[in-house]
Amino acid sequence: MIAALDYIIQAVSSLVIFVILLRFWLPWFRVDFRNPVAQGILKLTSPLVIPLRRILPPIGRVDTATVVVVFAIQYLTIVVRLFLVGASGAFGPLALTSIIYLGIATANLFMLVIIVHILLGWFAPGVYNPVTALVSSISNPLLSPFRRLVPPLGGFDITPVIPLILLGAATRLLMSWAPIPI
Repeated sequence: MIAALDYIIQAVSSLVIFVILLRFWLPWFRVDFRNPVAQGILKLTSPLVIPLRRILPPIGRVDTATVVVVFAIQYLTIVVRLFLVGASGAFGPLALTSIIYLGIATANLFMLVIIVHILLGWFAPGVYNPVTALVSSISNPLLSPFRRLVPPLGGFDITPVIPLILLGAATRLLMSWAPIPI
């Protein structure tokens, strides 16, 4: 029963964290905010972020309110999951673990975007829709440095493999640094 509840908590919090991380990264990748998917992300996350933004203004391009919200959700998720198994932790290790798991979630988000980009290129090449535009806005800056290094092989672009491998390695490295493995 505890394992099922832990899974549900982890799955729901991961989805919420992904959406909030998307909100954080949209301006960094200069996503068109007129895109209906981007507008949906903003509408979903605004009840959490906007009240806090009145207290925490952005610092440069960093949306501090979004960072605090996503950190708080990750921190609370870890605390609840530890509570379920009868464990606890001090603030410092929990905070560091939260930051590391947010790095892992960001790497996983980028891997997901690259995989969706690949699939859209196979099954819907040249088709425009809001999801394709959002995915392209995020994936193209991630893939462009590798496209300069590796030319297409017979019309087949293998450059997404390199960032997928690097992001996968980064998640394993970050996982090994977490003071509280969950």
